[in-house]
Amino acid sequence: MHRTVLRSLRAVLLATAFLGSASAMAAPQEELNKSLARRVYEEGLNQGIFTVPYTEDFVGHAGSGTFTREAGMREARGWRQAFPDLRMHVDLILAENDLVAVRWTATGTNTGTGNGLPATGKPVKVTGQATFRFVDGRIAEEWATGDTIGIMRQLGLLSTTAAPPLKAAHQ
Repeated sequence: MHRTVLRSLRAVLLATAFLGSASAMAAPQEELNKSLARRVYEEGLNQGIFTVPYTEDFVGHAGSGTFTREAGMREARGWRQAFPDLRMHVDLILAENDLVAVRWTATGTNTGTGNGLPATGKPVKVTGQATFRFVDGRIAEEWATGDTIGIMRQLGLLSTTAAPPLKAAHQ
């Protein structure tokens, strides 16, 4: 009986050691991916330094459409033109396997024109999220959301009045 218990205990210890070493091996790649995702905001959007590596077949997803790396870079430059003092803050960053999720907050003053926005001189604060998929240390895919309606309202380009409540058909 003692031998059976010892064998079981040994099996549990070996399995735990194996699982621990497997997760330890994955952690460095996840940390590298998190570092690259953070650079999208800290270097790219904050400083205009767009050197984060993307795959040749990168696909971005936003709203109901997709975008290429080139279109994404044009939009990022447009935000920097519209908000020359743009500051992106990474609020939360999580990684699992080849995915990195980022929650961010952006602040800036709309003193320039870009992405179709006129210069209003108004400050904005907006939040959003992005999830990146990495392949061999490069961004291969991105799913992005941001509060565009909130930006438009803060700039005075969209009414902040609420629509009247809908009436039920039976009233």
